[in-house]
Amino acid sequence: MTEHPIDSAIPLPPDLAGGPLPAGAEDSADTPRVVQGRFAQKDEGYLALVWRRFRRSVVGMIGLVLVLLLLLMAIFADFFAPMDAKEQTISFAAPDSFSFTAPDGSFSLLPTIYPLVESDQLDPITFQPIMAPDLKNPTPLGFFVKGAPYTIFWVIPADIHFFGSSNGKPVHFLGTDKLGRDILSRGIVGSRISLTIALIVVALTTTIGTLVGISSGYLGGRLDTWVQRFVEVVLAFPQLPLYLALTTLIPVTAPSNVFIAFVIAVMAALGWAQLSREVRSKTLALSRIEYVRAAIAVGSGDFRIIVRHILPNVMSHIIVAVTLAIPTVVLLESFLGFLGFAVKPPLISWGLMLQDAGSFSVIGSYPWILSPVVFVLIAVFAFNALGDGLRDAVDPY
Repeated sequence: MTEHPIDSAIPLPPDLAGGPLPAGAEDSADTPRVVQGRFAQKDEGYLALVWRRFRRSVVGMIGLVLVLLLLLMAIFADFFAPMDAKEQTISFAAPDSFSFTAPDGSFSLLPTIYPLVESDQLDPITFQPIMAPDLKNPTPLGFFVKGAPYTIFWVIPADIHFFGSSNGKPVHFLGTDKLGRDILSRGIVGSRISLTIALIVVALTTTIGTLVGISSGYLGGRLDTWVQRFVEVVLAFPQLPLYLALTTLIPVTAPSNVFIAFVIAVMAALGWAQLSREVRSKTLALSRIEYVRAAIAVGSGDFRIIVRHILPNVMSHIIVAVTLAIPTVVLLESFLGFLGFAVKPPLISWGLMLQDAGSFSVIGSYPWILSPVVFVLIAVFAFNALGDGLRDAVDPY
């Protein structure tokens, strides 16, 4: 066998021949190298290709950062909340006014809070004392300050908060509700229940929908016919009236944990059908591909074919469906909580907080009661942006 000229006659530089690079030269993943006379490019796996394309999406990266911050806030909610979510002060207190000017007139990087106090003047309509900022007794703010005690993971006691009042006085960045509880602290703590419900419901619906869709699409026959008729029955139900009807079956006196478990079960029982239809359609297309037919020809079992060949190819669609389903469940939980069918006190969720905004008179007099809507909007935008970025990146080819 004769040697190719590129292998013997022409000496190659060290960076192309695979040898050591000259001093000062940098080796990178994009530098082509020659292995046995052939140019070779560094191979990239599927996840690397997805990440390379995903990080080019500005909206997707913003959504990823926001989702990570939301999950971090939900896990360490007591640490990020400036006050105890159950502490009661002045009912329907407006947000505290703040200034970056210190009491001595100098500029301060951290704002100074001027808490609201009752003045001598009365409101001509409600005849309640008008709240005015107390300019004589400012409240300095700080990071990692001591506050209300709490436990981390229900075990480790702590009393340090990420930000809040340096002198221990109550601060209300978003005002208070009808019972005088801080809205910002309750919104941060409420993210734990709202996101937990959304993640559990999406996990259940994804698991059920994927199993039903793959099994129905791959096995086919009468099983596929009967399963699809059942899926059509589930999809035919008007979901909102059915949610309200099923949630009223549990007694009002039931514990909060039991009520949440029942609501999660109802949402999961009605939310898997659409995903199963989507997975079934992709399974029908994949079952006709050559490598699946080859696996059937060599005697591979159905379970092996589903797990090794079909499931990895539908996983990209499932991941995108999960990120787009979470904001839907967040909105549904907020709506059901607003109607009083999701979470019961003493637990806190965004939907439960919106119950205080149930009348136009309250919204007109105390508009800061609608602040929990901001948490819902941020969560919905974050997961939708992440889903849009993943949808464009899961098929890098």
